[in-house]
Amino acid sequence: MELIDVFKALSNETRLNILKWLKEPEKHFPKQGAHLPKGVSIKGGVCVGDIQEKANVSQSTVSHYLNMMQNAGLLESVRYGQWTYYRRNEETLSRLAEYFKTEI
Repeated sequence: MELIDVFKALSNETRLNILKWLKEPEKHFPKQGAHLPKGVSIKGGVCVGDIQEKANVSQSTVSHYLNMMQNAGLLESVRYGQWTYYRRNEETLSRLAEYFKTEI
């Protein structure tokens, strides 16, 4: 976890909102998994298109944001067919919380 990359990723309101929304994907993205065939589950994952729709930004912007957040370790992705699903990386978020508790 590169702290500077994490802080840069969180320094934008939309990116911060995405992280908050992905904390409770069922609440914020009720139609998640709509593109998946029956029997396939991407637990906690939300399709890029659903995130883009909720964030009300262009596809290229949301893709850039998600890539930045993934590179910082805040998100992880799973690709299924033509669809990419993102979810929070809870391990990184736990380490970040611990850093704040012990170092700052």
